[in-house]
Amino acid sequence: MKRNASAVWQGGLKDGKGTISTDSGALANTQYSFSTRFEDGAGTNPEELIAAAHAGCFSMALSGQLGAAGLTAESINTTASVSLEKTDAGFAITKVHLEVKAKVPGADQAAFEKATGNAKSGCPVSKVLNAEITMNATLEQ
Repeated sequence: MKRNASAVWQGGLKDGKGTISTDSGALANTQYSFSTRFEDGAGTNPEELIAAAHAGCFSMALSGQLGAAGLTAESINTTASVSLEKTDAGFAITKVHLEVKAKVPGADQAAFEKATGNAKSGCPVSKVLNAEITMNATLEQ
């Protein structure tokens, strides 16, 4: 399986602008710029897209881990926060924090912690990121 996305950039770093598109059409010429990445401009940015990908990937991985334990989630709500920081080597994604709230009928805390830990380390997006990945996971009753 292979998925594709593309970006077009025009102009300089600070005064330029770009668009991001996906082959699926979910994103079609979606605007991004210096201000959407480093300030509060309207549009998206690569870090926001990585956060969305990580939240979605993790939620699916957790569902799979729960299923392997004989459990089915009523809901899994994941927010991923990506930190972009300036380091000596330039800008880098240094951290990702996952905030997870899940309703899983019949799950106990130990089974939930095992499933979330396995999902965090096993999610393909987690594996591709060269960053510290942290998580808070809450089992809602």
